[in-house]
Amino acid sequence: MSAKDVFHEVVKKALQKDGWQITHDPLSISVGGVNLSFDNL
Repeated sequence: MSAKDVFHEVVKKALQKDGWQITHDPLSISVGGVNLSFDNL
C-alpha cells in the first residue's frame, strides 16, 4: 500500500462534504496477475 500525502484526509473529507461517496481507499484492481492500486482522489 502506498503512503498517503499530508492532504489526503483533508481532500477526502472535502469531497465527502460536497456529496462524493468514497467507496475504496485506495482502489485496487487485479488484472492478469498484475495488481494495481490507485490512491489519488
